[in-house]
Amino acid sequence: MNEAKAELRNYRQSPRKVRVVADVVRGKSADEAITLLSFIPKRAGLPLQKLVASAVANAKSLSMNGPLVIKEIRVDAGPTLARRRPRSRGMANPIKKRTSRVLVVLGEKK
Repeated sequence: MNEAKAELRNYRQSPRKVRVVADVVRGKSADEAITLLSFIPKRAGLPLQKLVASAVANAKSLSMNGPLVIKEIRVDAGPTLARRRPRSRGMANPIKKRTSRVLVVLGEKK
């Protein structure tokens, strides 16, 4: 059974926020997922829509026929950018700017 994959690395949004959008399309067909993601009013909607479209293009290059289903969509933490925020009396507080890694795996519907 063939699988088509696409990965988005170092996306500058926290994984917690991206997972909310990824949960909406998990298990859906690829066409339905692209349509749903175009109407989601979250910032992660457009990058995930492009990622699913990229996975569909990868499936076509692998000559996968038939309806495609999102077998797996996984959002992991990427590298965290460490920054400092100046505070009073010469102190500094840490700021963690989190990034995400998103993996989409498409498979053929049985």
